[in-house]
This record gives sequence, C-alpha cells and structure tokens, in this order.
Amino acid sequence: MGVFRRPEREGEEKDMPKNTIGGDMNAILGQGSEFEGKLSFQGTVRIDGKFKGEVLSDDVLVVGESAEVRAEISVGTVIINGKVWGDVRAKESVQIHAPAQLRGNIFTPSLTIDEGVVFEGKCQMENLGELITRGEQVLEPVVPPEAMDDK
Repeated sequence: MGVFRRPEREGEEKDMPKNTIGGDMNAILGQGSEFEGKLSFQGTVRIDGKFKGEVLSDDVLVVGESAEVRAEISVGTVIINGKVWGDVRAKESVQIHAPAQLRGNIFTPSLTIDEGVVFEGKCQMENLGELITRGEQVLEPVVPPEAMDDK
C-alpha cells in the first residue's frame, strides 16, 4: 500500500476546504439533493448530495465530504472528499483527501492521496495516451455496474 501526501504549504490552514482549484463554483448539487443522469459542465462543479450516472468535463469536479457518487467520471481535475464508486479519469490530476473513499480505478498523470483515505482499485499513471479521453476499459472494473446500485 502506498500513501502519497501533499506537504502542507506555509500559511495554509489544515482544515481549509479542499476545493480551491479552478476558482469560483459554477454549480453545486447540495447536501440532501439527489440526481441521476449525465452531467457535463465547464468551470468548477461541487457535489455534496447523491449523484448516479456519468460526469464529463475538461474542468474541475469537487466531491464534498457528504457526497455519494456512483458514476464514471472523466474530467480535467477531480478533488474527492466524499464517497465515490466507479472509475475516475482525469487529464490533469486526482486529489483524494481524508475521509474520502474511492472504489474504482484511476487513470491520471498526477495523483495525491492523503493519509486516512480508503482507495480500493488500480491506478494507471503512465502510457495513458487517449485512454482518458476515450474512456477505454483497460483495467478490470473494481465495482461491477450492478453493485453501483444503492448499497
């Protein structure tokens, strides 16, 4: 098991929300909300509720601590603080912060995993080519599609 931890930057508060990449939020799926379908967006979107389906963007997705996301995710950058079931493809980076849980494979050139995170899956960081943009399946799914239904 490997743990990759980003060093704290001088002046950064330890409990600061980890959603500052990309600036202002364009949309929020708030706590207590539920949505099923395909989410495409530009800018930064934060999910704090329940989402099931597919997420597509070249920009930033933030998964809040209260979020439960059962989706195939293909974005520029993803910051995970909550629970995610499904494969994650990120052209730029994947950041997983405690107390997050990710059950799925990761395809990205840059990965940060904090201590205290649960990650069950495989990760591919090299020779990605167009795997990220095409969504080609090269690793066995960790979570079979039928298991993505409510558990």
